[in-house]
Amino acid sequence: MTLFFAVGDLPHFPTFFHFVKNEGWMDFILYWEDVLFSSLIALLISVIFFFGARKRQMIPRGIQNFLEWIVENFRNSLANILGPDEVDKHLPFLATLFVYIFVMNIFGVIPFMKSPSTSLSITIGMALCVFARVQYLNVKNYGGFGYLYHMCGSPQNIGGWILAPLMLPIELITQVSRPVTLALRLTGNVMGEHILVSIFAFLSLLIFSFEGLPLALPIQLPAMLFGLFTSLVQALVFTLLSTVYIMLSLPDKKSH
Repeated sequence: MTLFFAVGDLPHFPTFFHFVKNEGWMDFILYWEDVLFSSLIALLISVIFFFGARKRQMIPRGIQNFLEWIVENFRNSLANILGPDEVDKHLPFLATLFVYIFVMNIFGVIPFMKSPSTSLSITIGMALCVFARVQYLNVKNYGGFGYLYHMCGSPQNIGGWILAPLMLPIELITQVSRPVTLALRLTGNVMGEHILVSIFAFLSLLIFSFEGLPLALPIQLPAMLFGLFTSLVQALVFTLLSTVYIMLSLPDKKSH
């Protein structure tokens, strides 16, 4: 299969949009390809959870049982970081973040689809959502001046106040670097997985054409299976780091 170059992106398998690329109005759609796929995934997840929770039963079965199993295990994991008193306040945001990222990561395995998480515009958007939530919690929990005081290192004596002008820019850099590293880490790892799969698939076609084999050898399958595992890991890393940042915005957690 031929590899295509998307707008501002590295080579990847063609999506179904590429087959109508010559039509003038489709150029606009191709430019917004990542946004369209991320919106499609959000709609797909919403539909699945809607039908899973539409007719809830005391003894869950079928898709309700599967969804509750995911939420319950995820809640138990987050409770170890946030604590039992705080986990339910942030569970909807963090669980949605995890499911959304994981489905985006594995979407590229589906023929003629693409993982939107290979685009920095998508991952930066999610990282900014985490950043905005953390800053909101900091201001809410500390107050405007209290948060500024914390950013200065919470000075208690003359030495602390002398170091405050140094601590403030360091803390600002720390806060700003968090969404940047979240976005770059996710995009880089997911993009690397899909480039690896693309290379193996391309080699499979080369072997098929040069050796005259009746069928192309699917040598990319091990890379695809490994990609499914790393997609889960990357979704967990992004979500757990976001959980830690939220935990650090809680006054009772910062003091420990």
